[in-house]
Amino acid sequence: MTIKLLERSTPATWLTELPPLGMDTKSIAADFRRYFSHTLGRDRHTRYAYYMYEALVLTLRDRLWERWKNTRYAYEADSGVRRAYYLSMEFLMGRALSNAMLNLGVTEPVSKALYDMGLTLEELAECENDAGLGNGGLGRLAACFMDSCATLRLPVVGYGIRYAYGMFRQRIENGHQIEEPDHWLRSGNLWELERPEYTQRIKFGGRTEGYLKADGEMGWHWLDTHDVLAVPYDVPIPGYRNGTVNTLRLWSAAATDEFDFEDFNSGSYTEAVGSKNMAENITMVLYPNDATESGKELRLRQQYFLASASLQDVIRQWTRVNGEDFSQFAEKNCFQLNDTHPSIAVAEMMRLLMDEHDMNWDKAWAITTQVMAYTNHTLLPEALERWSVRLFRQLLPRVLDIIYEINARFLAEVARRWPGDIDRQRNMSLIEEGYEQQVRMAYLAIVGSYSVNGVAQLHSDLLVRGLFRDFYELWPEKFNNKTNGVTQRRWMASCNPGLNALLTDTIGPGWVTQLDELRKLVPYADDAKFRARWRQVKHDNKVRLASLVEADCGVTFNTQAMFDVQVKRMHEYKRQLLNILHVIHLYDRIKRGDAADWTPRCVLLGGKSAPGYYMAKLIIKLTNNVADVINKDPQVGDKLKLAFLPNYRVTAMEIICPGTDLSEQISTAGKEASGTGNMKFMMNGAVTIGTLDGANIEIREECGDENFFLFGLDAQEVEERRQNYNPVEIIHGDSDIVRVMHLLESAHFNQFEQGIFDPILHSLTSPHDPWLTIADLRGFIDAQKLAAEAYQDQERWARMSILNTATSGKFSTDRTMLEYNAEIWKLKPLPEMPLA
Repeated sequence: MTIKLLERSTPATWLTELPPLGMDTKSIAADFRRYFSHTLGRDRHTRYAYYMYEALVLTLRDRLWERWKNTRYAYEADSGVRRAYYLSMEFLMGRALSNAMLNLGVTEPVSKALYDMGLTLEELAECENDAGLGNGGLGRLAACFMDSCATLRLPVVGYGIRYAYGMFRQRIENGHQIEEPDHWLRSGNLWELERPEYTQRIKFGGRTEGYLKADGEMGWHWLDTHDVLAVPYDVPIPGYRNGTVNTLRLWSAAATDEFDFEDFNSGSYTEAVGSKNMAENITMVLYPNDATESGKELRLRQQYFLASASLQDVIRQWTRVNGEDFSQFAEKNCFQLNDTHPSIAVAEMMRLLMDEHDMNWDKAWAITTQVMAYTNHTLLPEALERWSVRLFRQLLPRVLDIIYEINARFLAEVARRWPGDIDRQRNMSLIEEGYEQQVRMAYLAIVGSYSVNGVAQLHSDLLVRGLFRDFYELWPEKFNNKTNGVTQRRWMASCNPGLNALLTDTIGPGWVTQLDELRKLVPYADDAKFRARWRQVKHDNKVRLASLVEADCGVTFNTQAMFDVQVKRMHEYKRQLLNILHVIHLYDRIKRGDAADWTPRCVLLGGKSAPGYYMAKLIIKLTNNVADVINKDPQVGDKLKLAFLPNYRVTAMEIICPGTDLSEQISTAGKEASGTGNMKFMMNGAVTIGTLDGANIEIREECGDENFFLFGLDAQEVEERRQNYNPVEIIHGDSDIVRVMHLLESAHFNQFEQGIFDPILHSLTSPHDPWLTIADLRGFIDAQKLAAEAYQDQERWARMSILNTATSGKFSTDRTMLEYNAEIWKLKPLPEMPLA
């Protein structure tokens, strides 16, 4: 598609004559009817809710885009404003409708307009697909960051990939996870705006060739490449009732040539569209299975595609205003790399500055190292990106040359700092030696960035003491902590309307933008009338959650029982297995008649396993088998229920976290970088049971020891226990654990699938189990008993719940973003935008 410029150069000033759109019920209803009838061509006989949803989105979109343009005009008015760009492979946005209405401040007039027409907002909202742009906490964090930046009026643009398919839709069949395509774009995305005029060209393959420049310096050409186009689609990100709408720009891959007519005429129909299909594969699927060589190649293509398109786009905007003068570029731009995935941006920035803008190495490196900032999100060494040099040479030969040069200069600096320390040079090298050389992408990010941060205090401390210790000793000034958060607009105000109303009625609306205002709730924890209102809100939310479980799992949850919830990505370090062992322990107690003074409990798990992660998928199967036995046993009845929620997603979490009593945050200490689900549960009044891991430590510091159920080894004790770990000895020394293991070993939960859970049994009893599940089981059982006893005293539990919400202010992404801005980005907030 060719976008042709008009001959005239003057702006379309007639646009400024448009009157602002009304935000009242009458104006919204009129636009809704016009879109439904004239734009969509529907009539009074139409009964499909989706067309009504479309009309509503178009009505709201006009109001969003009105503010979006005003925000862009504000950028233009201050052309010297410093900006930040957030590069992330994931943006787990969820549904946009309720968030847009909340932040525009039109939820009530929209609801009334629909009611007057005989429609309900809830029914139309169900027509929207969750945007399939992320998998777990990393992507949801990025979405929360974008919301907070807009609310704080910070000039931040998000850059991501417009995946045609999300990770997958999870279905449970005979207890097993079954993956199905998540074609979330099958009906298009009404919230986006295609911007083909800003398409970028991305190079792959080919070869490099040196040449002598006029100044005597060596230059390099990247030749014979197979190019792909990156087409941008912009998504508006509204701030909370402040007139600011920031931009999330998502890149979609397209072929340079859609169709080879010569191949088609010769009968080679598949080859005729081959280049188109190959190009579009880059943005087809979130997280291709990288267990295969082709999967690895596609993943590296995705990472480079994102980095190159985004950097080219920013440089395009810069040169449009400043030409080839890059003297102020570093002062006016900052790139935040969300985890290691986009770290190739360091080398790509060097390539663009040197090869495309004729800059020498020293100047290009000075700029690059002043604009790149890196956030690390993992303590698992295997989760840090590594790519084979062979694959790099095949796909990105010019970028690899630059990485080699960065490494050579960096190792020279290491040698100057520690003369003769060859081991340290080997450990810090960007190229890992071995059977096949690997490029260490996290190291590239550290070397090329001026800031490196972890996402919880424990995580940041462990990074500089462990994974990145050598780099910390070289550059201690680079390293800092930025504890994660979540946005209270989506995770309280929008998803928990009952709590929203109670809080606003009690302490005013200020908490929506200043979450520390929740501290005003503390005295109300001792107010019996307020506690009664609090319990009613929680009960109403549990009714909603029970309906979801009934619909999706076919299991009936008693709303008077404790709702004990663990929903998150399936991984062994998150220890869903530990949770199941405790459920088996409760089941064993009931079957033995040890159920006096019992606390009824409904346990809910949910989460997706990576398709190639055998053990995580086996834990899903075990969960469902245990649930099947427990839920069908009349002796157990309502004393205990267990359900696994299929296809866990943002929309489901918006129902789950308001209805949860007990939040399970039980990862092996030292393995969870931060966690953000723990924060969502805390904000909505759930009490946490957890280890001293990730942000749990800071949650416990905020809410107080007495409002948190702590168990398990801490990070240092975990490392010490690994040296002499004997799970079999622990099992034989504890009769409760012996009975739990006997039920598993005797195939009580898999009588017709003999041996299926043997790998789980082996991992539990192995002295090499890295997750130390058995080591923490006794402490977990004891802590769960304390939680059950506390829940029986509903007044006490309500007080604990209130105090968790009241002390959750620290965990707003507003606070996180203010810290990023004060210490890393140093942006000036935009002025207040007109609301129309």
